[in-house]
Amino acid sequence: MNRRRFLTAIPGGLLGLSLRPVWAEATHLTAMEPRPKGPPLALEDIDGQHHRLEDYRGRVVVVNFWATWCPSCRDELPSLQRLWEQLRDAGLVVLGVNVGEDADRIFFFTADYPVDFPLLLDQDSATIDRWPVRGIPTTFIIDPEGRIAYRAIGARDFDHPRLLERLRALGLD
Repeated sequence: MNRRRFLTAIPGGLLGLSLRPVWAEATHLTAMEPRPKGPPLALEDIDGQHHRLEDYRGRVVVVNFWATWCPSCRDELPSLQRLWEQLRDAGLVVLGVNVGEDADRIFFFTADYPVDFPLLLDQDSATIDRWPVRGIPTTFIIDPEGRIAYRAIGARDFDHPRLLERLRALGLD
């Protein structure tokens, strides 16, 4: 199935309502039990550097599927950046997987939404098709053993203390 035609996971976006997550939704992560192994992920970032999920074994990894045209994705990017800034020294990895767009478009987009964690290119949607994504944004929290511990469909406030606590409990320093 081609995932490029997916709309944002927040139904309110279709009704013209606010896309900002409500408090309860902003901190909710769905536990994946039993924890399935993270599907393959091997992509280049916008600078041409290659990233593979298996290269980050032993670390907690946040994998966020997003697109520049997605209002909910734009809403949550600043919180992903703040999460990265707070926990990268503790061993956290944040990977933003852009679906269906090229490096030039993302480069210009980051002028308004600056992030310094890796932004990976899934231009042909081959990677998103391997993951249990139901819409974008969708985020997966991968434990140090390479298994999906949590999934979040829709925007989240990733630097909220409740989410930081859950990430630290997975084994961050």
